Amino acid sequence: MSDITPDQVITTNNPLAGLSRVLRENIRQYGMLVALIAIMAFFQIMTDGILMKPVNLTNLILQNSYIVIMAIGMLLLIVAGHIDLSVGSIVAFVGASAAVMMVNYDMSFITTTIVCLFLGAIIGAAQGYWVAYQKIPSFIVTLAGMLVFRGLTLALLEGQSVGPFPTGFQKLSTGFISDIFGNETLNITALLLGALVSATLIFVDYQTRRKQRQYQLNTSPLPLFILKNAVLTGAILYLSYLMASYKGLPNVLIVLFILIVAYTFVANQTTLGRRIFAIGGNEKAAKLSGVNTERLTFYTFMNLGVLSALAGLVFAARLNVATPKAGNAFELDVIAACFIGGASMSGGVGTIIGAVIGAFVMGVMNNGMSILGIGIEWQQVIKGLVLLAAVFFDVYNKNKSG
Repeated sequence: MSDITPDQVITTNNPLAGLSRVLRENIRQYGMLVALIAIMAFFQIMTDGILMKPVNLTNLILQNSYIVIMAIGMLLLIVAGHIDLSVGSIVAFVGASAAVMMVNYDMSFITTTIVCLFLGAIIGAAQGYWVAYQKIPSFIVTLAGMLVFRGLTLALLEGQSVGPFPTGFQKLSTGFISDIFGNETLNITALLLGALVSATLIFVDYQTRRKQRQYQLNTSPLPLFILKNAVLTGAILYLSYLMASYKGLPNVLIVLFILIVAYTFVANQTTLGRRIFAIGGNEKAAKLSGVNTERLTFYTFMNLGVLSALAGLVFAARLNVATPKAGNAFELDVIAACFIGGASMSGGVGTIIGAVIGAFVMGVMNNGMSILGIGIEWQQVIKGLVLLAAVFFDVYNKNKSG
């Protein structure tokens, strides 16, 4: 008697049913990427092509870089079953600290950057200690942290704005990679880097697929794999061309790329990443399996503290001034980016790429609505509805599968 399962019979006899099954299995992974493309196409049409103009595209990346940086760290924290409401206040506090060190005490921007990153690690460790070892809910700890660091920012700046910053520090957010070929009309270096990024992503995706097949895990069909990589490569090369025709690739984009690749590797290919997902899936089972859940939770908070500090430096460099209101409501955009990008509110599910896509979904919506002249009040309403829809989608799929 044949060992073919009913699902295999359906797939063989009805290709549409097989395609439907594949889409259902991969909807979390590809759904928001398709949504991002659709949203960009919509605003490109509605703004008469302004959205994808090189100067606006560059501004879009610069405006959302700090959100993406924090979303990477927040994603790991949400996967582990926690949340951090203090990231916006940490951005403000670190930016204020950097301003005081560079402007008031004339410290070099390199020393300031190192000190601020270390400060972010201390803040993350302090909050992680209360959550991991004292078992206080992360919501309460980070809510307290949000108030504490917002107050410390006001005290440090004495209610004033402090700036401007040294030129070298500003280049962290506003600088561009110069063309080594000296072309004045088209940045060839940007095009080559875009091609290199595309080749790297294809190679990593291929290696991941090969390893999954080696261990007989489920993989997407070859045509879907090829289509996904073809679309991704085309998009990266096109965006690289647009930016190459303006000023080239921003420095912060290289920082984002390094972070995305590094954290994707950690989350998907290392024991550390698997343990973080295990904690979010079932903390008691993970602990019984030998995972030091307290220490891993502690390090996850510390990691987000460092990334929040980096985001604070990038944001301050972009504004060229530290203000008491810096980072206001950033935590909402960061958390929304993670959930919109496919993270589960119960933990254990999410991807770094999904969080990045979620951040750019929010960014494109903000940018597009601003170009169209939609008021800030209605922008908030629309963003809230999008977030609610994303969480409903997660709950719906979980109930359906359960």
